[in-house]
Amino acid sequence: MRLFPAFFYTDDAHVVVFGGGEEARRKVRLLAKTTATITVIIDSEIEPGFAEEFAGRIIIAPRDMAGQALDRSAFAIIACRVEANTEQSVMWAREYGVPINVVDHPELCDFTVPSILERGELVAAVGSGGAAPVLAKRVRTQLETLMPQTMGPLSELARDFRPAVYEALDTQMARRQYWEAALNGQPAELALQGDLEGARRALEALLRAHAGDTNTVGPVHIVGAGPGDPELLTLKAFRLIQNADIVFHDRLVSDEIMDLVRRDAERVSVGKAKANHTVPQKDIHTLMIKAAREGKRVVRLKGGDPFIFGRGGEEVEALREADIEATVVPGISSALGCAASAGLPLTHRDHAQTLTFVTGHAKSGDVPDLDWQALAKPAQTVVVFMGVGTAPIISEKLIHAGRAISTPVAVIENGTRPNEIRAYGTLAELPQLIERAGIKGPALLIIGEVSAIPAEALARLSMETAA
Repeated sequence: MRLFPAFFYTDDAHVVVFGGGEEARRKVRLLAKTTATITVIIDSEIEPGFAEEFAGRIIIAPRDMAGQALDRSAFAIIACRVEANTEQSVMWAREYGVPINVVDHPELCDFTVPSILERGELVAAVGSGGAAPVLAKRVRTQLETLMPQTMGPLSELARDFRPAVYEALDTQMARRQYWEAALNGQPAELALQGDLEGARRALEALLRAHAGDTNTVGPVHIVGAGPGDPELLTLKAFRLIQNADIVFHDRLVSDEIMDLVRRDAERVSVGKAKANHTVPQKDIHTLMIKAAREGKRVVRLKGGDPFIFGRGGEEVEALREADIEATVVPGISSALGCAASAGLPLTHRDHAQTLTFVTGHAKSGDVPDLDWQALAKPAQTVVVFMGVGTAPIISEKLIHAGRAISTPVAVIENGTRPNEIRAYGTLAELPQLIERAGIKGPALLIIGEVSAIPAEALARLSMETAA
């Protein structure tokens, strides 16, 4: 490691910036976010608007006052437009023993200015030692997606609450355990949602609990994991599975997404397959309630979206009946993710003005009692979840209700994943289509004219390749 990262307090610090052009202005814009006193040593002239932008925040001085400024400076940034001024500024800084950063001259730098992300009291910095600043900015951009703006108020709230924690808890271990629970639990969730007063009350309640006055319960987060591709996981879902103490997950949650769960979190598989409920639904409710009452950060991780044929509604009801708060984080439904992955538009002005989601089997495991006449109407897309086993009956009932036997269909298994299987054909051949493709399920059946669009595109591509 050629760079050693460190953060300097700036409350009583003085810094110097050499230059009056755009590069100097950018550096001052960054420094102005700190509490340091900033002196700008200008070249012969300063860029228009520079002084006005930082009015009352910077001291502007000529070059003959550089020594006085450097004598009390913690560090200096040199961004001169004239090379001779750069050389002279470096020489002056060396004489006063002031660490320097010289723009576009990494060989002269004592330190680098990293790509910085600031959220209140929380600051993240990414540096490359000048080797790849664009890459450092890219990493910072990725960090921005994981650090919402509301994390700033959360960090300030934590700062203000530290004295109370220090007074109430008398060991370092107890304080660390408190902050882990607070900043990964309900207080943090409330603050990130913008409810700072609720977060403050939650911090106080949690402190009483850690001091031995009360027990902490819940909440339980019911989280949609999407169709399987980890890049389709929502940012909130990622944050919650990274903070969870225990994760109850379905078998439809991909291994790639499970790899993102916090390493020391307990993982409990409660997956179900057709006619094989490893853990009955009521037992899942019991497990979640028990974990929440033990004070654990609980995530119920479900494939797709929890509220689209995912029994999320049943789980919310069970938790609320047990007086445990339940929050729901939506996921990209497998219908949306798989169709998009296949380039299949579920709605289309020319082919489908209606979109209907149905389940392929009832609670008893049989074919559900659906309105087949309505589903057989033209100019609509019907997406059947969990319909592989009942595909022959579904095809028969739709055709009997009036849907054309030539209606295009698509069957997609493991959509968005590396082992995805897609099969295209017609409603009449749906059962044979599934058998030929070796599809075992769970898979989606997409019935409607839009299902022909990917197949047509593939046929055109084949013809162009042959030509």
